[in-house]
Amino acid sequence: MELIKKYFSNLTDTQVDQFEQLESLYKEWNAQINVISRKDIDELYLRHVLHSLGIAKVQGFKPKTRILDVGTGGGFPGIPLAILFPETNFLLVDSIGKKIKVVAAVAEALGLKNVTASHERAEKVKGEFDFIVSRAVTNMDDFVKWTRKKISKKKHHELSNGILYLKGGDLTNELINFPKATLYDLPNYFSEDFFETKKVVHIPLKYKR
Repeated sequence: MELIKKYFSNLTDTQVDQFEQLESLYKEWNAQINVISRKDIDELYLRHVLHSLGIAKVQGFKPKTRILDVGTGGGFPGIPLAILFPETNFLLVDSIGKKIKVVAAVAEALGLKNVTASHERAEKVKGEFDFIVSRAVTNMDDFVKWTRKKISKKKHHELSNGILYLKGGDLTNELINFPKATLYDLPNYFSEDFFETKKVVHIPLKYKR
């Protein structure tokens, strides 16, 4: 938890309490439904919570913004972002029902009124969103195919509406079809070795119907 306070010093008491609850909630649920590897559960705040919040270092979300988290797994990056931006609306989806069960339970335990958890595939999601967030669920070509028609028309943020994707390593080949992609290196924001090759990829997507 000190790791979160190190990089996000303006948290309210409610947000601090919510972030602090994450460890016990995920350990309890992970014992029943494995959504985080045993190795990672002990590094929850570094490898999952802070990593998710890397998106917030690239772009903060305004009130009433709509965010879609695709392939959310146990709730990352959606849950940490929803704590940080309580007036932003988050839809967290995953094709695996037991993972969404955990997400819904964690959101309810934390009192997150701005989170909806849904068991469905990204392609089937209805509605429009300012940003679509995710953590390396698939290659970028497929991800863009799933999500490109879900972007809202009106821009409200510094960055253009589109995808904010957490991924690591050399992305040269994967992004060859996306010349407008911008890479934000997480070591510019976080000093821990874990982030050495980690990035946030922003791909602007135009409203299409």
